[in-house]
Amino acid sequence: MHFVKTKGILSSKNGMNLYRGCSHGCIYCDSRSKCYHIEHAFEDIEVKENAIDLLEYALIHKRKKCMIGTGSMTDPYLPLEMELRNVRKALHLIYQYGFGFTVITKSNRILRDFDLLQKINEKTKCVVQMTLTTYDETLCKKIEPNVSTTKERFEVLKQLQNAGIPTVVWLTPILPFINDTWDNISGILDMCIEAKVYGIICFGMGLTLREGSREYFYKQLDRLFPQQKENYILTYGNRYLIESPNSKQLMQLFYQKCKKNGILYNNEQIFHYLHNFEEKTNGKQLSLWDWEVK
Repeated sequence: MHFVKTKGILSSKNGMNLYRGCSHGCIYCDSRSKCYHIEHAFEDIEVKENAIDLLEYALIHKRKKCMIGTGSMTDPYLPLEMELRNVRKALHLIYQYGFGFTVITKSNRILRDFDLLQKINEKTKCVVQMTLTTYDETLCKKIEPNVSTTKERFEVLKQLQNAGIPTVVWLTPILPFINDTWDNISGILDMCIEAKVYGIICFGMGLTLREGSREYFYKQLDRLFPQQKENYILTYGNRYLIESPNSKQLMQLFYQKCKKNGILYNNEQIFHYLHNFEEKTNGKQLSLWDWEVK
């Protein structure tokens, strides 16, 4: 890892990335794309050394309370976070100044901060978003080698639900010819049902590939799934959007299971929920949005 000073920490939509780069090794990672201008080696994590000071300044000067998000570009619960504790420091500030919080992660390291997540959720709103791509643990370790296994993430979702902390699952990406099977999608959805997740974000059964991420993905296909690179090139060429041949039937399965079990699946409504700040008094929310699942 290496340290840098940065000029700001919150985006226009109140998102933050305390780190840049990642050590999780997911073979499909979009953050490797050249358009994000990560100039250093991707596994050499860039640490924003003044991020916590910048965050406190930003929170103090916010005119309105809002949801603060993290994890869109880099999973904040990298191994080095257990030493640096920047996420935990940020959570202390978010709780102290009365803001809401939402995070996207694939790591059960988030349980280290279980106490603060609870406190934030009791005061305002905390939503934990967890990515699930594979029901098969062996396949998970191949395509996401350095993250918590699917079963470990599933246990996190259940523990959060039991504590009253709402959860959202990202069902993405789905890799054609690899994890785009009925059994895989059905297995993941069954986990979501058991964990009583609030909603599932799904952009279709497929993935996106651009310059930078495509080359890395193909290199990993050569290493892990011989002949699959040629299959991808023959089927998709240099397309940005890579849709599974099984997309139609898998999306039907997705909609059917979500409807039957009362899980929100409309992406626009889920994102509205994630961004909608809710303050609570005596355990009751002052602002609630109830969406009908259609």
